[in-house]
Amino acid sequence: MTIDRRRLITTTGAVALASALGLNSRQALAAQKLTGVTYLPPSYADLAYGSQGLVDRINEQAGDVVAIDFYDSGRLLAADEQLPALRSGTIDFMFHTTSYITRSLPILGITGLPGVVGDLAQNPDRLKRGSPLFQLVQDELKKNGLTVLSLGGGIMEPEYIWSTEAAPIRSLEDIDGKKIRVVSFEATKAVEDLGGAAVRIPSSELYLAMQRGTVDAAVANISTINGRSIQEQVGQVYRLPLTAFAIGVFVQTDRWEAMDQAVRDAFMDGIEWFDENSARVANVDYFENKYWPAFRELGIEEINPDEAALERFNEISTNVRESWVQEVGEEVGRRAIALAHGEDA
Repeated sequence: MTIDRRRLITTTGAVALASALGLNSRQALAAQKLTGVTYLPPSYADLAYGSQGLVDRINEQAGDVVAIDFYDSGRLLAADEQLPALRSGTIDFMFHTTSYITRSLPILGITGLPGVVGDLAQNPDRLKRGSPLFQLVQDELKKNGLTVLSLGGGIMEPEYIWSTEAAPIRSLEDIDGKKIRVVSFEATKAVEDLGGAAVRIPSSELYLAMQRGTVDAAVANISTINGRSIQEQVGQVYRLPLTAFAIGVFVQTDRWEAMDQAVRDAFMDGIEWFDENSARVANVDYFENKYWPAFRELGIEEINPDEAALERFNEISTNVRESWVQEVGEEVGRRAIALAHGEDA
């Protein structure tokens, strides 16, 4: 091994100085700086709760070991720039919604598959760190040189169909012929299989699109509806669990494994907190306890599909699941779906 003489002298001097001042070596040496990003703004308090909480926890409790430079709101990188930047080493870690990157990382599609997300929403432990499904996702991502440290402890509440009063959607049949805003590939396929026209529109443009009739409805998580004030433009919500997403923390595997063990330990303390709190706080404290009661007061009609509609939707969306299975591989895809449903695989 080649030893850098200047670095050795500098390090030795720092330790000696620490001894003279009564400090330990950890306190004497500068904390390792890590750069992290998310495209979500703090105004999405529900979704940002976990990411900002993780960063704050690490900086406050392990600031002598790790110092995190954190950029939200796409201030450093736009949503579609994050993954390439992580792979190139420009950043050290990223928070990302899985629905944005399933085309690049197909295994993450399990968090948004129609006919699967209903079970994942009702059983969040199936996606927690250490679960068989999480480990399967982890193993597949490592084949691409990436490691997911957490998926937030579960998916966010599923995305439902929010429609305008002029073009109400109260059943599967009502979807036929409607122009519906979608984001993920999985949602696009499901809407098209139901006879709808899938339209990709950024959430920042959704309010005007619904107001002007550019789209009749939107497949969206309640966070998007609340964060963009879309409740002012909708008359009803068809609570069909059409798709969903998780918020994950991703690192480049080689870069992560090369980090000092003390740095990784400090970071993992924050990860454990994130896994326990991110999805849970958003789904319960924000969505269930705040947003839904407020929307009901506004008079937004809620329609829950009956068992017959759910079974029919499950049959119609078979093509989406089969397409995904072929993409990730027969064995991996079948096992992931079985684990999501709580079956042994």
